Amino acid sequence: MKKLSIREARQALSHLDRVLDEEGEVALTRRGKVIARVVGIGQTRPIPSHKGLRREMALLRKGSEKLVREDRDAR
Repeated sequence: MKKLSIREARQALSHLDRVLDEEGEVALTRRGKVIARVVGIGQTRPIPSHKGLRREMALLRKGSEKLVREDRDAR
């Protein structure tokens, strides 16, 4: 973890992404005390496919709009 003062962080802001890639985490300090941590978000997770789940589900005999209407009417 690299420590940067607020002044150094302002000066390094244009290449902070490279610093985060190298270090993984940056601590911002004020008068020698850590006041914040900057952490990269990392890779975004791929959106999972629900194709297999849909294939395994049993088909409904009635449409969902009819089931919802019946449920509402029953209340």
